[in-house]
Amino acid sequence: MTSLPPRRIARVRPVPAQSPTSESLSGLPSTSPYPDEQFFVANNATDFDSPAGTQWTVVDSPFPGSRANANSPAREGWELGDVVSQDSFNFLAPSAPVNVFGMAHNTGQPGRDLPPQAFHKAASSVIGPGEAIQLSSTVGYVDPEAELTVVVGRAARGLTLETARSAILGYTIGNDVSARDLQKSDELWISAKSQDTFTPVGPWIVTDLDDSNLEIGIVHNGHALRTAGTADLGWKVDEIMVYLTSFMTLQAGDLVLSGFPAECARIQPGDTVVCRVEGIGELHNPVTGASWEE
Repeated sequence: MTSLPPRRIARVRPVPAQSPTSESLSGLPSTSPYPDEQFFVANNATDFDSPAGTQWTVVDSPFPGSRANANSPAREGWELGDVVSQDSFNFLAPSAPVNVFGMAHNTGQPGRDLPPQAFHKAASSVIGPGEAIQLSSTVGYVDPEAELTVVVGRAARGLTLETARSAILGYTIGNDVSARDLQKSDELWISAKSQDTFTPVGPWIVTDLDDSNLEIGIVHNGHALRTAGTADLGWKVDEIMVYLTSFMTLQAGDLVLSGFPAECARIQPGDTVVCRVEGIGELHNPVTGASWEE
């Protein structure tokens, strides 16, 4: 069977029009009456950096029935089928999930020798490309973890190895930011994994992607760290989906971070982090101090 070419789907917010008479939250002038708009756009170009790769088409939400993932009301320039240039919008996290999961100990055979185990990350920890990972002054040692991330396309319970892929819309890049000192003191890892801004995700969803052996890595302050691949994960994507849906219903738009087999490095305010997954691209986020401590 011939596989389909990858298609990208993104959740985006139009860049507001500028005017000298008003100001946006970023401090830039703006006349936009739609500050919280979101639309889904799609692109079928195989070369993401080509001119065609920067021209996107407005599409229906790929998460039917999910109110949080619905398109905003259409308006001029943002009707279904309209073509919009990549410089006319900002990428958001690819979905607004109900649930976000990561897989514990999922690095190679040692992880597979243990029963599969997931941890929950708060949906409120999700941020998009370009948004800041914010570290409090007391958080301690923090690592980023670049991970192939499953985007769930429909409500699913009781999946099997034969049906697991039917619930997957596609894949994106997730950064499972982890406070290592807190992991040692919090058995459930909630304070270590679910802090505000601790789950950057994006920039888009890629469908019809062969996830069997994708290279994964991190660039920390411009320095590329040792990479690994999805083949190095102990529990594979379809097995993870079977495991999670054996005890709960996954919802459309949910995110499942599959594990981090590569090298990481401590992050601190002032750093930059780029997470890379082959076939998807790069997720860029700066690191700052916590805004709530200012």
